[in-house]
Amino acid sequence: MNIRSTQETFDPATFLANAGLGRKVVALEPKETFFSQGDAADTVFYLQKGRAKLTVVSQNGKEATITLLSAGDFVGEESLASIPGLRLSTASAVNTCVALKITREEMARVMHDEPTFADLFFKFLLARSMRTQADLVDQLFNSSEKRLARILLLMAEFGKPGERDTFIPPISQETLAEMIGTTRSRVSFFMNRFRKLGFINYNGRIQVNKSLLNVVLLDQLPDHNSEKPITPSRAAALKPAIPIIRTILKPILPIVGTIKRKLSIRESRA
Repeated sequence: MNIRSTQETFDPATFLANAGLGRKVVALEPKETFFSQGDAADTVFYLQKGRAKLTVVSQNGKEATITLLSAGDFVGEESLASIPGLRLSTASAVNTCVALKITREEMARVMHDEPTFADLFFKFLLARSMRTQADLVDQLFNSSEKRLARILLLMAEFGKPGERDTFIPPISQETLAEMIGTTRSRVSFFMNRFRKLGFINYNGRIQVNKSLLNVVLLDQLPDHNSEKPITPSRAAALKPAIPIIRTILKPILPIVGTIKRKLSIRESRA
């Protein structure tokens, strides 16, 4: 009876908004890091405010941005793998961020003891996995112009419920080029093209207009100077990225399976 009462009164939003045992609120300025590639994976961050990005550095020193994060996202979930390892990427603040830093032990405890929190985290992992798969499909089969449009829409949080800010956080054309797999000069060309077509406005900050959705959903772009969809030869050249994605997802998959089994057991006992 006491256990049920405790579960009914637990509020994941309150837990993620406040410091407590095994968790503390941290503030980061732009370009500060939550953690770096190669660090020990022993904490999870919950982004309360701001935007962040995940980057990886290859053995030859080349850096690439693999995803952007916004408020409501968890960062560093690979630390929950059954065998703790090292960070596979670097997480850094794009603008001023506030996050809840949660130890691995506290995160494991609350997931085990509180089904509502486990359900919330499970849904996040599924959404992250689906986003990663969509990114890979986008990289393999869409033109770089369409990939840029999708990234801008994701940064403006089109499709998310509630109020949204159509102004995206400051981001360089070099970073956008890294994310879509093209050159900075091509990004500059596409951005000027989007602005002329009324899809975006920018004067210091980039504002994304709803009409940009037509580029992604309906392929509505004038034929002149538009880039053709990615060819099979270019798709083959991008295949080496698949093992990298699998490596990133590998620590997450056991977590998803564990949470799913626990939720199934709880539902069968209910």
